Amino acid sequence: MTDPNSKKEGFKKCRSATFSIDGYSFTIVANETGDSNTRPLGRIARSKSQNSIWSTIFGGLNLKEKPKPTIVKDDRNPEEILADELPQLDSPEALPKTAIRLRSLVKQLERGEASVVDLKKNLEYAATVLESVYIDETRRLLDTEDELGDIQSDSVPSEVRDWLASTFTRQMGMMLTRTEEKPRFRSIVHAVQAGIFVERMYRRTSNMVGLSYPSAVISVLKNVDKWSFDVFALNDASGDHSLKFIFYEMLTRYDLINRFKIPISALVSFVEALEVGYSKHKNPYHNLMHAADVTQTVHYLLLKSGVAHWLTELEIFAMIFAAAVHDYEHTGTTNNFHIQTRSDVAILYNDRAVLENHHLSAVFRLLQDDEEMNILSNFSKEDWREFRMLVIEMVLATDMSCHFQQIKAMKNALQQPEAIDKPKALSLILHTADISHPAKAWDIHHPWTMLLLEEFFKQGDREAELGLPFSPLCDRKSTMVPQSQIGFIDFIVEPTLTVLTDMAEKIVMPLIEEASRSGLAGFRRSSLNSINSSEVKRSNVKSIGSEGSASLNCSVLTVDFKNFRGTWIEEVQKNRDRWKAKAAKETEEKTKREAEENANKGEEGSRMESSEEKKKPEECVSTKTEISKEPNSGQTKSTEVSKSTSNGTRLSSVSRQDSQGENKLKVAKAADSRQGQAEEKQHVHNGELKDDSTKKIDQKDQPSLQNEIKKVDDKED
Repeated sequence: MTDPNSKKEGFKKCRSATFSIDGYSFTIVANETGDSNTRPLGRIARSKSQNSIWSTIFGGLNLKEKPKPTIVKDDRNPEEILADELPQLDSPEALPKTAIRLRSLVKQLERGEASVVDLKKNLEYAATVLESVYIDETRRLLDTEDELGDIQSDSVPSEVRDWLASTFTRQMGMMLTRTEEKPRFRSIVHAVQAGIFVERMYRRTSNMVGLSYPSAVISVLKNVDKWSFDVFALNDASGDHSLKFIFYEMLTRYDLINRFKIPISALVSFVEALEVGYSKHKNPYHNLMHAADVTQTVHYLLLKSGVAHWLTELEIFAMIFAAAVHDYEHTGTTNNFHIQTRSDVAILYNDRAVLENHHLSAVFRLLQDDEEMNILSNFSKEDWREFRMLVIEMVLATDMSCHFQQIKAMKNALQQPEAIDKPKALSLILHTADISHPAKAWDIHHPWTMLLLEEFFKQGDREAELGLPFSPLCDRKSTMVPQSQIGFIDFIVEPTLTVLTDMAEKIVMPLIEEASRSGLAGFRRSSLNSINSSEVKRSNVKSIGSEGSASLNCSVLTVDFKNFRGTWIEEVQKNRDRWKAKAAKETEEKTKREAEENANKGEEGSRMESSEEKKKPEECVSTKTEISKEPNSGQTKSTEVSKSTSNGTRLSSVSRQDSQGENKLKVAKAADSRQGQAEEKQHVHNGELKDDSTKKIDQKDQPSLQNEIKKVDDKED
């Protein structure tokens, strides 16, 4: 027990005291002398608007809120109370005991007997408790499920609860009742305690009826669990059907065909229709190969990060499905292009996630309109609604305009103590896979980059035709490819993969710890039974899958985050260095080219100056020649005057009658035409004027002109 007389450091009797701890100010006010009414404990309440809403709801339902907690009293003296051990922060008695201890401190302050050590220790503890209460209460106010939990389920009809959920929350009627057939578990331990073998996940069945895998496809699929899987090789081996084999392979590996009773004929028809949709616009990048690549990358991220152990089979199916369909019927242009050109889809979806909305709508319409390709036909209503909700959220999150918002939201979530929201986690996985190729081997990354830029350039060509400004990276004449890729890696790809890895660690580490504590070292949530080449049956009714010699250990205890992070970091660094080398080389070549152009311009300028200097004496010679030829030009002028005089005399004599005038005018025009042709034949050769031909023509044409006019006169006479 603390001696009240031992530590009185300058405290005196007072009515209030204010302290500042960790940036927070706390004021303790004592009751007035003789005031028997203790001051009420502060508590966080709903706002007035919230109170009015809930009062209306409770009034209409004739319900009463939970009784308010009463103030706990302790009749012991303050010294005894403060001598007790501080309870755990998360224990139920933390808040009431904090209140008792603070009241004890107030009493000591009134008597001037408060100890500095006790005061500081209890105020720090009270601040921590209040902060915890504030956070919990804030989350409760923001959590719609918790708000709905205030209404007792046994006293409120299910229809009312569904109405509240669909009207006042974003759950859209997702108040699903989990059947015993498909429970959810928060940990591996709970699953084992419930007697559920999670080994059913990710296994292969040897008697599955399905696709026939060509030997070349089997060879490529050996590497399907690797980060830098070569989807180009798979597309070549499968005859441009990489999406069909990847999608079928993933559903088979996770045993989803059996679990959800997917008709094989419907599956084959659906995936073939997917490939047709991806090939609709003949895009260089957003095609079926891109869909296959993203689907395989999602599988790798789920498997190697251990996140697959955190998900239900339905969530894994939604993840793979969303990856396969996320760019269905892509037009090869950006959302902004659709908005700027006011396309039909932009008008339909109000300029919001234009392409992403179209991908989703077109795919679900495909499933709904044709029963022969509806792979979800055996879903329950609850499964279908949850599946659709997850797929919609994931695909909409691939809208690049949401990137920074998505990354920021996940960073904030990682700072919170509660678990990560599953739809948000799945959305980040798909978004990461969608932009992951810069973090893969150069032989994979570089071809994808060139294909994407070609698609951008095609859009730029269309923008030029339409008179629109070029979108970023769409001008094939000015786009700096290496610099653009370096920026993409530094500001988009690397930060995204970093956040994804941190998210996976937060999700999976508790699973690993629980498995270790429970002695589940041999526990396998999923397994992959490999098929040796001798077991491969190339039959049209057998699913032979990928070939291998050893089974893949998928225990959660085998997850290696250091290796997972190191794999993509290494490839990112290599690709960044390659692009930097290319950028330096391009800069060097550009500088050299500009220097050569400047040198060529200098040479052309000097040649032009020398040629001008040579022309000056020639111009002087030409001027002298023209001066010496002036008499001849005078002769020509006199000849022309005589001709015009002769023509004028003759024409004036025939102007008496219209018909006579017309005939003579024709003759005169013909003569003038011949004279003009003769004059055009004058030319300059070696600085001398040649006019001999003109003289001959003038002497020759004058008699003929007179003869022709005379003939006309004779005819008229």
